[in-house]
Amino acid sequence: MVNIKGKWALITGASRGIGYLTALFMAQQGCNLILHSRTRGHCEKVLQEVLAYGVEAYIVSAELSDLASVEAMLHEIDEKGTPVDIVLNNAGVQIAYRNEYLQTPASDYEVSFRINTIAPMMICYHFLPKMAERGFGRILNTTSGITLDPQQAGYSASKAALDKVTIDLGSKYEGTNVMINLTDPGWCRTDLGGAHAPNAPESAIPGIVVGAFVDDRKSGRFLNAQYFTGMTLEDAVAKAEREFDSPYPKA
Repeated sequence: MVNIKGKWALITGASRGIGYLTALFMAQQGCNLILHSRTRGHCEKVLQEVLAYGVEAYIVSAELSDLASVEAMLHEIDEKGTPVDIVLNNAGVQIAYRNEYLQTPASDYEVSFRINTIAPMMICYHFLPKMAERGFGRILNTTSGITLDPQQAGYSASKAALDKVTIDLGSKYEGTNVMINLTDPGWCRTDLGGAHAPNAPESAIPGIVVGAFVDDRKSGRFLNAQYFTGMTLEDAVAKAEREFDSPYPKA
């Protein structure tokens, strides 16, 4: 299992929900954090809480639907000289639930793809070269298990696209110590999931971050956080390495 103490992780959407819980958990493991939200003020609470664990941390902001804003955030991180070892692309948006799904507007797709697909992949592309140069990196792109639900077409399509590009990109790093995987918190009672979701947000820990700790040089996996609910981090990592294989053809 990877020891992440002293490493740096960027967490998008760190101010609330799964991102907030993830930030606290990573800080407890000794990981330094870059905390992203749309506005810096949203992350002040979590910043103070993670600093109490003795790690380094700071806040960045970006509107993920605006690529120029994303690029400005990445430039700020570069200017600080932070060696980003781990990327947790947690932030996402579910635009609307369209009961009249045949009237789904094109804007549902446009906004969903900018935030849920394009922004996380731009972040991946930015940090991957330096990860490869240093010989270590972990990227987790948060996806969704939603199926057969045209009422959420923009959301589900953007997550399906994220799955595709993550798996394809991961094939280029398979067998290296730069690993790119997918993670899914499950349907949790967050602002995105709603009050009637079956799972508490806490049920996603430690599974939502297990891909940051695995050490088997495999990419392209779908690591469903609910498979690891109630487990210790050590047991969850062992289960992920034992039971989840990469989807690529074997030599």
